[in-house]
Amino acid sequence: MAEHEAQAYKDPGTPEEQSRRTFLANATLAVGGVIGLVLTIPLVGSLIPESLISPDKVAAGKPVPLPKSGWDSVATKPGTPVKIDFSFQYADGYFPPAGDDQSVWGIKMTPEQTASFKEKRPDLYKNPAGEVKYDATEMGFVVFSPICPHLGCRFNWVAEQSKFACPCHGSQFTVIGEKVAGPAPRGLDPLPLRDATGTAQVTWIQYKSGTPDRIIVAYN
Repeated sequence: MAEHEAQAYKDPGTPEEQSRRTFLANATLAVGGVIGLVLTIPLVGSLIPESLISPDKVAAGKPVPLPKSGWDSVATKPGTPVKIDFSFQYADGYFPPAGDDQSVWGIKMTPEQTASFKEKRPDLYKNPAGEVKYDATEMGFVVFSPICPHLGCRFNWVAEQSKFACPCHGSQFTVIGEKVAGPAPRGLDPLPLRDATGTAQVTWIQYKSGTPDRIIVAYN
């Protein structure tokens, strides 16, 4: 390259030319930023579960039948929790439907338990952010999610103590889901239950752990 050509590249130009170049550079950055924002918003939105955007859309969850043998066991043991295993199909974003094996704790409450349910579950009835958008009990029955509201472990029924107990961090709950010990920020989460022509159906909902509020994370 000739020396005079090299010197031409070093010439900053007139003030008008410098101003024009600065304007064009800033305009290019601004247009690029707008395009990036337009593309990012729908992308990020697609990654956020709709349940977090519209938590009232519980109806989006599809009720699935519980095995008759398990439900019959619940119906014949008033006041005693019974673990029921079941399966359902779920869709996750753009992935094809897949099967999921889950369980719930079903209880046919005694008249005394039914009468005291609202009083002993203030997390459901007195905390606006904790109440659910459906009946927590149905025809004297209640179905609890098996996920501890503390950090998401699976709790068990300890018959000798007449309590639900989480093996991870020691949270304990009464038969109607009232928290009585441990770090869990709320009582057990009831799930929607309905009777469909003699078949018990439940809607699987996963609530966010570690908060007194009931925030829907996912459902089937």
